[in-house]
Amino acid sequence: MSIIRRVRDITAATLNERLEKSEDPVRLIDQFLWSTREEIIQCEKLYQQYSEHNHHLKSQWLQADQHKEKREQQAMTALKAGEENLARIALHEKQAAEERANSYRELYEQSSNNVVELENQLRELRSEYQSVYDKREYYAARMESLRLQQRMNARYGAQGQEPVSMFRRLEDRISDMEMEAKSLRDIRRIGAEVLYEAGSRVQSVVERELEQLKRKLEKEGWSSSS
Repeated sequence: MSIIRRVRDITAATLNERLEKSEDPVRLIDQFLWSTREEIIQCEKLYQQYSEHNHHLKSQWLQADQHKEKREQQAMTALKAGEENLARIALHEKQAAEERANSYRELYEQSSNNVVELENQLRELRSEYQSVYDKREYYAARMESLRLQQRMNARYGAQGQEPVSMFRRLEDRISDMEMEAKSLRDIRRIGAEVLYEAGSRVQSVVERELEQLKRKLEKEGWSSSS
């Protein structure tokens, strides 16, 4: 079982799947890198604590083992001197030291296994971090290429399409102005013709009335020469 509990929202196992659905893969990768970096830092701290604790356990184990051997030598010395009671005391302390040494040795071995597991986890986390960091550089380059492509497309559209629309609108406007001018000219021409025709009709009426007046005067004996 893992010593450290994984608390990341994004793991290497789910990153690829989430990248396919993400609109901003660089941001998603940055979140993964940040959480992985935090986990590496915590794992490094735990590794340092375990290493110090492991060193302490080994020291206690070796110290108890040395104490056991020392008491055994003392028991042999007491027997040689005929001091069986002292030999028994030394052997009793030897057994206690041996039990203590065995206990510390078991703790040390367990701690050593945990240290090895932490080393493997750190190696895995660092490998994941480096691998995903390389992917980030790749996706960042792709996003930058996409951004520049979009800018180029926008620039091309501004140069290739906008002038055409502008001249089309200008052509329509000029055509409208020409039609207005032609309509005004036609209206003026028609007005002049109407006025001319009206003047001609008035003149005809005047001449006709003048002739009528002349005939009336002639009947009355008036002559224009008198």
